[in-house]
Amino acid sequence: MNRLGGETSPYLLQHADNPVDWLPWGEAAFAEARGRDVPLLISVGYSACHWCHVMAHESFEDEATAKLMNEMFVNVKVDREERPDVDAVYMGAVQAMTGQGGWPMTVFATPDGHPFYAGTYFPRPHFQRLLHAVSQAWRQDREGVLAQGEKVVEALAGQTGAPSGPVPTAETLGLAVRDLADGFDERRGGFGGAPKFPPSMVLEFLLRHGARDAVAMAEATMEAMARGGIYDQLGGGFARYSVDAGWVVPHFEKMLYDNALLLRVYAHWWRATGSVLARRVVLETAEWLLREMRTPEGGFASALDADSEGPDGTHGEGLFYVWTPEQLREILGEDDGAWAASVFEVTGTFEHGTSVLQLLADPDDPARFDRVRTALRAARERRPRPGRDDKVVASWNGLAIAALAEAGALFDRPDLVDAARETAVLLDGLHTVSRDPARLLRTSRDGRAGANTGMLEDYANTAEGFLALYGVTGESRWFHRAGDLLETVLTRFPDGSGGFYDAPDDGERLFQRPQDPTDNATPSGQFAAAGALLSYAALTGSARHREAAEAALGTVSALAKRHARFAGWGLAVAEAALRGPAEVAIIGPADDARTRALHRAALMSGTPGLVVALGTGESGAVPVDVPLLEGRGMVDGSPAAYVCRRFTCHAPVTTPAELRAELVR
Repeated sequence: MNRLGGETSPYLLQHADNPVDWLPWGEAAFAEARGRDVPLLISVGYSACHWCHVMAHESFEDEATAKLMNEMFVNVKVDREERPDVDAVYMGAVQAMTGQGGWPMTVFATPDGHPFYAGTYFPRPHFQRLLHAVSQAWRQDREGVLAQGEKVVEALAGQTGAPSGPVPTAETLGLAVRDLADGFDERRGGFGGAPKFPPSMVLEFLLRHGARDAVAMAEATMEAMARGGIYDQLGGGFARYSVDAGWVVPHFEKMLYDNALLLRVYAHWWRATGSVLARRVVLETAEWLLREMRTPEGGFASALDADSEGPDGTHGEGLFYVWTPEQLREILGEDDGAWAASVFEVTGTFEHGTSVLQLLADPDDPARFDRVRTALRAARERRPRPGRDDKVVASWNGLAIAALAEAGALFDRPDLVDAARETAVLLDGLHTVSRDPARLLRTSRDGRAGANTGMLEDYANTAEGFLALYGVTGESRWFHRAGDLLETVLTRFPDGSGGFYDAPDDGERLFQRPQDPTDNATPSGQFAAAGALLSYAALTGSARHREAAEAALGTVSALAKRHARFAGWGLAVAEAALRGPAEVAIIGPADDARTRALHRAALMSGTPGLVVALGTGESGAVPVDVPLLEGRGMVDGSPAAYVCRRFTCHAPVTTPAELRAELVR
C-alpha cells in the first residue's frame, strides 16, 4: 500500500516499508482525501532527526497504529529539506497553535490543506488517542473543524515578515553588538542558555565588525565550541547543537550547512589572528567533508544521522562517538588509556557512564596525542556508522563551495579548491533546469535531479558560492552563472516592498507564500540574497543590484537593537555595504609569481565583503569579461592591483605591501 518506494529522498525511503499507507506530498494526496472525505495527516521530518526516528519506531512501524491512520486519514510524508516551503507554512501553523515547534511535525489538515490541529512528537498511546479524537471531530463537528482551519489560515495570512527600516548605519551595527553582548555567556561562550546552537552568522558579523568586544565574543565562542563535545575531536566536523549550555553533549547529527558555515568563519578567524586552533578546525573539518560527505557525483551529502547501532545490536543516539574509560584502556593500554581519559575528559558526561570527547586544553605531549588519537579514530572506524542522507541540496552545497574555495586559497590546498569547483559543476549541470539555465532544482540524489524547484536560499547561496569560487580561481564562468541566478532572484522572488519571498512566484501555490527574513540554522534567504547581490554589484558597478541589496537589508535595522541573534548574516552583509565593499582588480599573467602574491594578499585581507577580479594582462590587453577589469592594465610590465570602492579606484599598486596598505585606508 505504501507509495514512497519511488521517491529520491532518503527520509521518505526510510518510511517506504512502514505499514502506514504514506503518500508523498502532491495533488494525488489531496484528491484522495477529497474522494474519501477524510482529513490529511501530514508528517514532516528529516533523515537525521532523532525524535523522528523515535516516533517512527513507536507508531509508524506499529501495525495497530498504522491501521488507525490508514482507516481515518490520508497520510502524507514530507522531507522538510526537500520541501522547505511546505515545512515553513505548516511550522507557522504549529507555532501559532502550540507556541512552539520542532520535528517530527504532525499536522491534521482539511482535504484543501488547511491545518486545524498540529503538534510535534506524540508518544504512541497519546498519538492513538489523538487519532480517534481528530477523526471523531471530523465526523461529528465538520463545521467546527473547517472553521478552525479557515481561522488558522486567515491568522497566518495576516502575518508579515519582520518590519523593515532604513539601510543599516554604523550606529545600527553598534546597537547590534550591544544587544549580542547582553545575551553573551561570558563563562562558556555563545548566546543564551541550553540548548546552544552554533551562531555561525553572528560570528561572521562580529569578526567583520572588528571592535575589540565584538571579536572577543567571537573568539571565546569559537574556542569553546572547538574544545567542546559539539566538535568531533577525532574526526573533525561539528554536531548540530549542544543540549547543554557548555558545548559538552551534542545532539549528534552532523549537518552539511553547519559545517560549511563554520568552516568558513573559522578560516576567517585564522585569517584575522593566525589562531593555531582555528587552523586545525578548518583543515580537519574540510578533510571530514571530503572523506565522509562527498558524493560520487561531486556534491556533498546533507547529513549524518545522530543514531547508530551499538555493540548489542540496538540503536541509540551518539553510540558511534562516545567512550568509556574501559574502552580507552582496551584500545590504548593502561597508561595511554588513563592519559587519554584525562585529556579527553572521559568522566561520564553522557549516558550509561559514557562520555563525549572534549579537548579543554592542548596536551603537553603532541606526539603522544597524535598517536592516541590515530588509534582511537581507527578503532572507531570499526563501529557501525551513522546513516547518511546523501541527497544533494543546492543551497547547502553553495555554502560548501564558498567555504572550500576560500579555505583552499588561504591554506594553499588546491584539492579543496578543486572540490569546490567540482561541486559547482554539479550544481551548474544537474541542478539547472535544461530549458531555462537561470532556474535551479533544489535537490538531487545518485545523479538524478529531484522535481522540486529551487527556493530563494538555493539561488542566493549558490550565487554566493559561485562568486567566491570566481574570486579564488578567476574563472569567469562562475561570475556569469552567479549573474544568471541573481537575475532570477530579482524577477521571481521580490515581495514588492524591498524584501523577498522564500518561494518563487511560479512555484506551487500553498495556503501561504512563505517568507521569513530572519536567520535560522542558515542565513535567511533574504540576507543571503542581499550578500550575493552586493558582491555582484561590486564586480559590475550595477546600481540595480546594489539597490536591491540595500533594500533587503532594511529588516536588519528593525532587528538589530533587540533581536540581533536572528540577523547575523544581514549584519555581516551590512558591514560589507558600509565598507564599500572593497573591490580589487588584479591584472597579470596567472603563472607569474608576482600576480599570485598580489592575489594572495587580497584574499588574506579581512576587509568585510571584499571582492576580487582577475585579469591576465596578456600583452597589455585586459579582457572585459568582468566589468571591474575594464580599462585596467599592468604597470610598466608588472602585475598590478587596483583597489576600488563603488567603482572609484585608487592608483594601481604592484607589491603586496602596497596592496595591504591600500586595503586598510
